[in-house]
Amino acid sequence: MFQTLANAWKLPDLRKKLIFTLCMLAIFQLGTVIPVPGLDSEGLKKLLGVGTATGGIFDLLNIISGGSLGNASIFALSITPYVTATIIIQLLAVAIPALERISREDGGREIIAKWSRYTTVILAFIQSASLYVGLANSKLVTSSSPLSFFVVVISLTAGTAFLMWLGEQITDKGVGNGISVIIFAGIVANLPRTIKQFGTIITKNGSVNILTLLIIILLVIVVVTFVVLINDAERRIPVQYAKRVVGRKMYGGQSSNIPFKVAMAGVIPIIFASSLLSFPQTMVQLFTGNTSLGGIWGRILSVFRYGSVIYTALYFLLIIFFSFFYTAMIYNPIEMSNNIKRNGGFIPGIRPGRPTTDYITKVMNRVTTVGSVCIALVAVIPLLLTKTYGISLSFSGTSLLILVGVAIETYRQIESQLLMRHYKGFLD
Repeated sequence: MFQTLANAWKLPDLRKKLIFTLCMLAIFQLGTVIPVPGLDSEGLKKLLGVGTATGGIFDLLNIISGGSLGNASIFALSITPYVTATIIIQLLAVAIPALERISREDGGREIIAKWSRYTTVILAFIQSASLYVGLANSKLVTSSSPLSFFVVVISLTAGTAFLMWLGEQITDKGVGNGISVIIFAGIVANLPRTIKQFGTIITKNGSVNILTLLIIILLVIVVVTFVVLINDAERRIPVQYAKRVVGRKMYGGQSSNIPFKVAMAGVIPIIFASSLLSFPQTMVQLFTGNTSLGGIWGRILSVFRYGSVIYTALYFLLIIFFSFFYTAMIYNPIEMSNNIKRNGGFIPGIRPGRPTTDYITKVMNRVTTVGSVCIALVAVIPLLLTKTYGISLSFSGTSLLILVGVAIETYRQIESQLLMRHYKGFLD
């Protein structure tokens, strides 16, 4: 890996891309410490539980944003509105035939991307306004005047829009997928806090607990290895294309495969499950200014509190459910079967048509089952550690999945560009 990066640095054009990417990330880190006028950052941390064992979805958002949420900076919403908008447009394109036709036309991707940008700004505005109302109810804004509302909401919305532009610039002129690289940089920026947290665990009572240190090191190695295996694992369905003669030329006669990744949905099910389970508690925190309620509603919320047994069980089951839901929305076995048949292909031992569709569906369900359970386990392990030691672990399963996925994707992109530049034709 280090040799690949060294070779990339030697090439002028790749070096420019790497330097450009690093400069954009430096701008991102600078923005994480620029505060929004009129917000109480310390009060915001306390209200949302950022950096504590009860932080939940807010601690995850703080990690992804590089600490911007805890600092009440202009990048507090991070790039999550853009990710949400992209997923919404993607799902709508599958559900609405007219959008699906537009996405397949020439220039359709540009149209879909433009709609995603507009949706991002709308979602960022709604989230900013909701956050302001919650902070105003909690007396965490210096003034509740219309001018204060305008300044806070516009600052947060503009911060998200700028991050979206920054990500697109990295994609066009830098290395890797810009949005993924920004999220990666935000998680890496929280590594010092993670190391400090692990140090707190192993140095309780003023002395280093060797057994706890060995257990944590072993657990981290096992989880990281497990995540790498999940990210790269895939099930390949062989496809054989029959030979056919068109004029004087012969086509086909080739073997190919359909790859199904074990972690097809990635971290999306984790984000969906976290958001759904955290929604009631979030509403209570934002619109009442309290972390708990009294009476029957308070008892119900306490049952579903972050880290509880019921919360962990529901979290595990919802991740599995959303894995199947997202995979079913993105991959269409009927369309895949028709494409194979249209191109003169077949799966060895399987008849074309309905049997091929059923076979693809069966394989996809099996792979999704294994992948969803693995992702759920990776996501639940940090919850168990949080329950055991009583502190928030930013080095969570979601963070690991993102780190490993983005690192491998970016590394492969650099490697492919190096291969293109060193490729020699058969005449050389």
